[in-house]
Amino acid sequence: MSTTGAIAHLTVKSPDQMQELGRRLAPLLRPGDLVLLTGELGAGKTTLTRGLGEGLGVRGAVTSPTFVIARVHPSLAGGPPLVHVDAYRLGGGLDEMEDLDLDVSLPESVVVVEWGEGKVEELSEDRLHVVIGRAVGSDGPAGAAASDVADVDDVREVTVTGFGARWADAGLPALETC
Repeated sequence: MSTTGAIAHLTVKSPDQMQELGRRLAPLLRPGDLVLLTGELGAGKTTLTRGLGEGLGVRGAVTSPTFVIARVHPSLAGGPPLVHVDAYRLGGGLDEMEDLDLDVSLPESVVVVEWGEGKVEELSEDRLHVVIGRAVGSDGPAGAAASDVADVDDVREVTVTGFGARWADAGLPALETC
């Protein structure tokens, strides 16, 4: 069982801020990184991945791979490709995902798996887990003025947790202050 590294907690008030979080997270990523995204439908998983793609400088529009299961976005900036996977329709664990050859792609890519919790953790002891949840309460986060929140329905509480030695000192807490 892998140990937990650093943790960051953030309040994201709009889809634009979710995409910006992805852009801020991208410089922390390197080839071989596995990122799991957890959250209900419409939570912002693909929006966050779009920001990761922008930050990594990949080719192609990052859209939900729900019906194709996985999309590869090559780098335009000499960095790692982004492999974007949607495991929502995959009921089984790692066995069902073997056909995707994620274990082959992982060493040279950044692999982002939506709905991957309980399905792909075995791919790497060192992984990043991003949990996106709706903010509790109808007034948004405590102390937020109405003008600070585009739409209360867009407010998300995001927890970014690093697992394994790779994430012990990777700068996750700095995400909270940006």
